Amino acid sequence: MKMVMMFMVMMMVSESSMIDQTCKETPDFNLCVSLLNSDPRGSSADTSGLALILVDKIKVLATKTLHEINGLYKKRPELKQALGECSRRYKTILNADVPEAIEAISKGVPKFGEDGVIDAGVEASVCEEGFKGKSPLTSLTKSMQKISNVTRAIVRMLL
Repeated sequence: MKMVMMFMVMMMVSESSMIDQTCKETPDFNLCVSLLNSDPRGSSADTSGLALILVDKIKVLATKTLHEINGLYKKRPELKQALGECSRRYKTILNADVPEAIEAISKGVPKFGEDGVIDAGVEASVCEEGFKGKSPLTSLTKSMQKISNVTRAIVRMLL
């Protein structure tokens, strides 16, 4: 019984250290650890698996942001043009960038995965700039930029 407990503790330490070691190589250690520990797949994932988890987080955030944009159309009609641009940008993240990253990472072609992840951050930045400093989406776009930067760092480890 003691042997089984020791093995389980050692496994938890090694799982945690894989996430910790990987996240130390990213621009935001705390965000990285938080995102990966919040997903049950993180505890047993290799570097590719960790990257895919983060791409899933990009997808979830893009979906959430798109829902927010759709709600703002009614509440803030004066922002219709900027919201329309953001809607197109976030649809690009969901329909092009995320699938490209998932396919590339899954097939062992991380360079193209990196391109998709980088583009997600760029799309969020361009969306934010369209409001000329008066964006109701700032916290969501900043989150997308941060998650994209962390994901990119992990994808680069696969190159």
